[in-house]
Amino acid sequence: MNKIGIFYGTTTGKTQEIVESIALKLQNCELFDVSKAQKEDLAKFDNLILASSTYGDGELQSDWEDFATSLSEDDFIGKIVAIIGLGDQDLYSDTFCNSIGLLANLAKKATIIGQSKNENYEFTSTNALNGDEFMGLALDEDNQSDLSAKRIDSWIESIKDKFK
Repeated sequence: MNKIGIFYGTTTGKTQEIVESIALKLQNCELFDVSKAQKEDLAKFDNLILASSTYGDGELQSDWEDFATSLSEDDFIGKIVAIIGLGDQDLYSDTFCNSIGLLANLAKKATIIGQSKNENYEFTSTNALNGDEFMGLALDEDNQSDLSAKRIDSWIESIKDKFK
């Protein structure tokens, strides 16, 4: 398997902690904080993990918003992409993990892997679902951090053999 580029945006450090633990488990990964990344960094990888928390009215983390403007849908052609979104089901129930949907839309010309079940979550609305599954790994570190390790391990099992 070729190296995996993990691109993440973090404000409080939670997303960074999550992707660092995933990188250790998957190995063969290179981490990029999108506040310092360039489009050329993303172009070097066929295998990508994109991670962002959801902010404000259901938006990407602010560093992602800046980085995403440098990218186009065509930058993802031929790539395999897995997505991680963090959200808060209690305070932002109406936009829970919207970052997953926003990143999936950005990478829509890629092969997106890593869908996860919508089980044991309580929210009113999200753009992160495709049917009854999240288009990536949905984590709530504010209210369900006790479930994150199991969700991460299960997600890694589902994606590790799908990268090229």
